[in-house]
Amino acid sequence: MTYTFDPLVPRPIDRPTDVPAGGPLTPEQSVALDEAKIFVGPADPADRPAWRERLAAWRSDARERHGYTGVAYDRPEAAWAAECRTVAQVWLWDELLYSFEERRFTPERFLADAAERFAGLDAVVLWHAYPVIGIDDRNQWDFYRDVPGITGLVSAFHAAGMRVFVDYNPWDTGTRRGEDDLTELAALVRDLGADGVFLDTLKKAEPELVARLEAARPGIVLEGESKLPVERIEDHSSSWAQFFADSPVPGVLRAHWYERRHMQHHVRRWHRDHSEELQSAWLNGVGAMVWEVVFGVWVGWSARDAATVRRMVRVQREAGELLLRGAWTPLAELAPRAEAAGVYASRWEADGVTLWTLVNRGDEDYAGPVLADGDERVVVPARGIAALVRTAPDAGRPGATGPAWAARLRAVVDGLDSADGDPHHPDARFPHRVARRLRPAAPAGIGPGAGAGPGTDAVVLPAGPYVLTVRHRARETGMYQGAPYVDEWKPLPPRLHDARTLQRDGELAAPVAVAPREVTNAQFAAFVDATGYAPAEPHRFLAHWSDGRPVPGTEDEPVTFVDLDDARAYCAWRDGRLPTEDEWQLAGGEPGFGRGAPAVWEWTESEHSDGRTRYVMIKGGSDYRADGSDWYVEGGRHAPDYAVKLLLPGLGLARGATVGFRCAWDLPDALGLVDTTEVTR
Repeated sequence: MTYTFDPLVPRPIDRPTDVPAGGPLTPEQSVALDEAKIFVGPADPADRPAWRERLAAWRSDARERHGYTGVAYDRPEAAWAAECRTVAQVWLWDELLYSFEERRFTPERFLADAAERFAGLDAVVLWHAYPVIGIDDRNQWDFYRDVPGITGLVSAFHAAGMRVFVDYNPWDTGTRRGEDDLTELAALVRDLGADGVFLDTLKKAEPELVARLEAARPGIVLEGESKLPVERIEDHSSSWAQFFADSPVPGVLRAHWYERRHMQHHVRRWHRDHSEELQSAWLNGVGAMVWEVVFGVWVGWSARDAATVRRMVRVQREAGELLLRGAWTPLAELAPRAEAAGVYASRWEADGVTLWTLVNRGDEDYAGPVLADGDERVVVPARGIAALVRTAPDAGRPGATGPAWAARLRAVVDGLDSADGDPHHPDARFPHRVARRLRPAAPAGIGPGAGAGPGTDAVVLPAGPYVLTVRHRARETGMYQGAPYVDEWKPLPPRLHDARTLQRDGELAAPVAVAPREVTNAQFAAFVDATGYAPAEPHRFLAHWSDGRPVPGTEDEPVTFVDLDDARAYCAWRDGRLPTEDEWQLAGGEPGFGRGAPAVWEWTESEHSDGRTRYVMIKGGSDYRADGSDWYVEGGRHAPDYAVKLLLPGLGLARGATVGFRCAWDLPDALGLVDTTEVTR
């Protein structure tokens, strides 16, 4: 049968793996189970005891076949990974973490939000380069090392009790070269004091990389993307459970079953309903990746799913010893009425304490007995989770020999659904955000300069309505509004990186003049000389100049290493402004519109924010091209109808060697000087 790719349906490799029934596993069956992501849970309760026996037999056989020792998990510096259940992936310039107005990182704001909505986080992946890398020759290491204050940001997270992962992009081979990747990554981990490395696009690191990182920072934790080969559970303490589809009756995560100390983080980055992955995490005693801004696209979590995370981690943090070392019974026996309602459970037992982690796959709340041997009544909310705990008479009581955590665990579980606890939140609506165009403030202290105005060679756009077709590449950044891959499992070509178009319409309320060429180094130098302009954030400003002047021979080249504010200040001095992306495109098709050499991308007055991501549309293309990966910003020259959504970094990192600008002017009409109207979408 021919397989047809449907982005909304799990691919065959995403689906759970059946565990053969009918007696002991054969050697061939055992080897085949090594490839599972999740072991399918049997629908018939009568089949589950034998199913659990086969899972235990597979684990013993696999450990023997692969010579498993578990030494990586015995490293005291890495012990934290086994209980690191909530990890956030966050772009360094996420407006929750960075203030563009104050020009500083705001970890206190990020941490307060995490505490309120997710009961705090255990770790954070500081995402740095993609999707900006490739705009110029800066490599992945530059996008960490050139960030002022990044070591202080790492220290702030450490002070808050969180661990910090850095990101490794093995596909970055087409930007400027420094040392080899192993040397660069090991040095970065050591210098930043990172606790872990996220292996972007990789399931595993090669042994040499593992060894080099361990030497640089003992206890370093490696977390791969997607399914980790069973033989590498030996030296990778964590892994993403990304795009893992569970069975209707919840199954067992293969890697965590193999080694309980191996922490997995469920993640479905484009999904708006996270209930299934959270339920799998709850039943398996693992964690989740909280990822609300995917490369500039808002995919925020609903109130229901955020509440589920809070409920989950508050219990897991008190039950850490139990979840790691207690006897684990997946798909524990429940009352028939509970199972008929779609309720399932794992049972965890140690030191006189028994915990049931319960999920409700159904769409209606279940309220009633859950255990086959008791009459405890529990409310398990629809698409939610619950917990039940039993303790031996003396477990956790003052003066008793039971574990000290038992009393704390019971208190958390007993209070979970109280008004003072953390009750289930039924609101599963997606919390939409709208990206809005930002209106820049007038540059302070910058007035019209000598010779201000468009000049006679400007391209003049008449007033009136227009319709444009814009071409772009379907990147994970999306374009103006919304997520490009809502509820998709793993976007693949031709959905990913294919050529697309969109239509934009608007109206020019008055004629607009657009400069025929980009501002040159010589012209910008005249501006600096006349005004004494100095940016509020000087980092990387005119970094290609020498001793504050253009390098001889480059005076007529487009000025670069300027950001939006620098460009706005120059245009204000010329009594103008930046053109919008639409004005740039309209002018680009007219006679007299030219490009300088070398060609550079150009800023436009299209800065947007949805409160979490700032971005701008750039036009024109550049002569620079980073080859070797589709993940780079596309290089080369482009026609006027082509646009790239560029996420804006802060602290001067938006300045680079391949982005310049030109000016535009609003021309007077019968009503006087008017601004271009906001473009409708």
